[in-house]
Amino acid sequence: MMIKVIPIHVNQDVKHRDDISDIIIEHAELQPNDIIVVAQKVVSKAEGQLIRLSDVSPSELARGIAGEYGKDARVIQLVLQEARFIVRMDNGIIITQRYDGHICANSGVDTSNVPPDHALLLPKSSDTSAQHIRDKIRHHMQMDVGVIISDTLGRPFRVGQTDVCVGCSGVAPLLDHTGNHDVYGRVLRVSVTAVADQLAGAAELVMGKTDYVPMAILRGVDDMMGDGSVQDLIRHNNDLFRQM
Repeated sequence: MMIKVIPIHVNQDVKHRDDISDIIIEHAELQPNDIIVVAQKVVSKAEGQLIRLSDVSPSELARGIAGEYGKDARVIQLVLQEARFIVRMDNGIIITQRYDGHICANSGVDTSNVPPDHALLLPKSSDTSAQHIRDKIRHHMQMDVGVIISDTLGRPFRVGQTDVCVGCSGVAPLLDHTGNHDVYGRVLRVSVTAVADQLAGAAELVMGKTDYVPMAILRGVDDMMGDGSVQDLIRHNNDLFRQM
């Protein structure tokens, strides 16, 4: 299998009410069964998830946490609003489970690469965002593509961050090898590949953190097209480290 990772250069800052699918159509030469990976940040900006901090009223809890760790109480308030519950909080780091199931630092609330006095939230439903982009491309270009919304997350017990899938459409998030045989003929019992996360990580290699490359095309990945949701990637049970 030969896979190509093609950056999509976008010479503009995405603003509220911009249509991500229109931007992709304008700046990319797509082929059927391409999978397009789009950075969460531009999707959130287009969907109006850029919040002016001066409009945020911190709760007493947010003020208390902010005072203890020297943080902005308004940002902490957004973190709490986006969280289902706090998994761990120490040394100024807040790990939460978001209402959509993702476990991440600060509920995904981001203050980097946004205007001063603002914070950016994740899309309200990244699966829905991916579906909208895919549907509009299919309508205007008469071709089917897959779409992944990606974000940068840390990993427990490992240093560094990597991009992972936080929403998708037209992509099979998991590849289950259970029941197949290894090279020695043994039956594989627990072997599931997080395909959507791997694709997001591959696209990150050409996507810019500080320039206008917020999207990438993965070509030659026809076998990874399919159905599913980011919820397929979230471990909802059999968790040895937390009690839900």
